[in-house]
Amino acid sequence: MVAAQTAAEGLSTVDLEQIRDTLAAGRKPKVVFTEQAGQIAGQLGQVVALTDPELSDEWVVVRFGRDELPFSPADLAIAPKAPPAKRAPAVPAPREESPVPAPSVTADTATSDSPAKPDSPTAAAAPSAPPAAAEPAAKPAPAAPKDAPAADTEARTSGGKPAAKKAAPKAKVPVGLTVTLAYADGEWTVAANQGAKALAKPYVIKAGEALKMVAMLDVPGVHEAVEEIVAAARAEAETQAERLRAELAEIEARLAELREAE
Repeated sequence: MVAAQTAAEGLSTVDLEQIRDTLAAGRKPKVVFTEQAGQIAGQLGQVVALTDPELSDEWVVVRFGRDELPFSPADLAIAPKAPPAKRAPAVPAPREESPVPAPSVTADTATSDSPAKPDSPTAAAAPSAPPAAAEPAAKPAPAAPKDAPAADTEARTSGGKPAAKKAAPKAKVPVGLTVTLAYADGEWTVAANQGAKALAKPYVIKAGEALKMVAMLDVPGVHEAVEEIVAAARAEAETQAERLRAELAEIEARLAELREAE
């Protein structure tokens, strides 16, 4: 895929209405990612749906590769139209050359301008020389047709060897994916980014789920650090539970005294 030129601005209100009409007609309009989209700026995608803009700033769903991801209108712009393909000029058919007819040759008989006198004894009639045989004219070689196709010339080099094949285009490098597991203020969170685009904003998970994720990694020291954090949180929770039980027992005793006083 060739990267398109990145637009400086995002989708306007008119562009969004045009996209909505195109989707209603059953087509998927093409868009280009702007600089605000991060590392995928300049790449092309297809709009597949428009969600509710009041629920999220990223409400334009775009198909990029095999994924369908939400983006904000500022991340996108209408893709420029491709120039019309140039048609190859038609090659005229070769013109047939009519053969040139051979010129006719006539032999002149040798006759005397002044006929011999019959009275002259030395006037003997000389036999006329036989006419020389006319050589047939050689036919001219047919002229090469004009505008002959240059397929053979392009297929071979000047040395007569086949032309080298064009190198195959390089495969596109996918955008990097980053998944982050973090612990802060007594809570575990997970986030995911693809390049500069946030796929999943940080959301809270349970401590047991965080411990399972780290257990799958064979990284020395990481699993022990997570276990220490979970153990400290467990001890704090147990201390708080004991305090709450003591307060509950005190409240239950007072409630029993009040019931006996009635």
